Amino acid sequence: RGMRIALQLANGPVMATAFLAASATGTAAPLNPALRREECDFYLADTKAAALIAEAEADGPAVAAAEALDIPVIRVHAAVATAGGFRVEGPEGAVPPDRAPASFDDIALLLHTSGTTARPKLVPLTHANLQASARNIASTLELTSGDRCLNVMPLFHIHGLVACLAAPLAAGGSVVVPPGFDAFTFFRWLTDAAPTWYSAVPTMHQAILTRAARNRAAIGDSPLRFIRSSSASLPPIVMTELEETFGVPVIESYGMTEAAHQMASNPLPPAVRKPGSVGLAAGPDVAIMDPDGTLLERGTVGEVVIRGSNVTAGYLERPEANAEAFTDGWFRTGDLGRLDDDGYLFLEGRIKEIVNRGGEKISPREIDEALLAHPDVAQAVAFAVPHPKLGEDLAAAVVAADGREPTPEELRQFVAARVAAFKVPRKVLIVDEIPKGPTGKLQRIGLAKQLGLVS
Repeated sequence: RGMRIALQLANGPVMATAFLAASATGTAAPLNPALRREECDFYLADTKAAALIAEAEADGPAVAAAEALDIPVIRVHAAVATAGGFRVEGPEGAVPPDRAPASFDDIALLLHTSGTTARPKLVPLTHANLQASARNIASTLELTSGDRCLNVMPLFHIHGLVACLAAPLAAGGSVVVPPGFDAFTFFRWLTDAAPTWYSAVPTMHQAILTRAARNRAAIGDSPLRFIRSSSASLPPIVMTELEETFGVPVIESYGMTEAAHQMASNPLPPAVRKPGSVGLAAGPDVAIMDPDGTLLERGTVGEVVIRGSNVTAGYLERPEANAEAFTDGWFRTGDLGRLDDDGYLFLEGRIKEIVNRGGEKISPREIDEALLAHPDVAQAVAFAVPHPKLGEDLAAAVVAADGREPTPEELRQFVAARVAAFKVPRKVLIVDEIPKGPTGKLQRIGLAKQLGLVS
């Protein structure tokens, strides 16, 4: 009980059941299988892992790091006959004899923040946090024992672990866990597994849409009753295309690791869904706060703050970060947003991503949506670049739609017709692929350097 167990396994039923087993008595700390050696050294040391669960033949960076840190490696052998079944082997004493079940307040899950601007922070989530979030999601989506989730999200991320695994199981339903997301195989999974819903990030939805025209039969025969989107803002144009393609409602939700995932969500029909909004508070309390800690009236833009039983009590061993993150019991999300008169939350962007162009503040998300309205654009992301006089300027990276060849100047003029002149990107890059984070989200911070716009 309380033993911290790192897991580095490929997506699939074994990873799902290993996570559930590890967290049932100890504390699970899933690791991205793509981590490099230096990253594995940091994550294993920072979580104070007492053991690493890895695949039977694994000999990659995580195993090497564990051996260097004298952390026992527990090998998993998958059972062919049973989905999620496995047996383990490891050094004697790797698993202590005390296997008492965890209590409500024990830490069930340890995950790091993305750490795009600073050292990643370690987020502890208790069984109470996870159960509250799973119940919130199941209630929002009206999940029953007859529902089946197709979990295409990675199981080292809060979205995949809670929304797509814990929530359906809490409702008595079932989960299909393929070996990671693959747009080419998605429609075969849709046919073979017959899920009633799936949840993904916007870039995955966009990849699915590019294959949809060739898979009309699979879509027509599918028992899907809704599609969910979370972990990044869903452009309204993508939401519309998804609903037209699949003929089911798209539910956009708002989540983050520190909230054990869900904070707000659009409701299912016949209730109102508002494109461009992440919906109503769906579990925790949601409010808007100014920098001084004053709660703001509806319609006013400020920082989104939350409080509730699903919210972490604070980062581990980071008192300075906790002092910044919590104000009068409210957790500061780092997102800018506003609540409309009906209580629907509209996000303006991450505070750290807002571009300050010579004193003019620009929300990159607004520029994303303007570019995505162009018929020749498949993906777009606006981001800051350093400027010697303005401090920051605005650029954008665009992936063209299949068979289309938009020019940068054409796209700049298109955006100029839709936003104020100071919001038009100074430079538009046409690229084959936009760099993404480990969960498939487009990454703004650091993009200028990745694309060669700064040295």
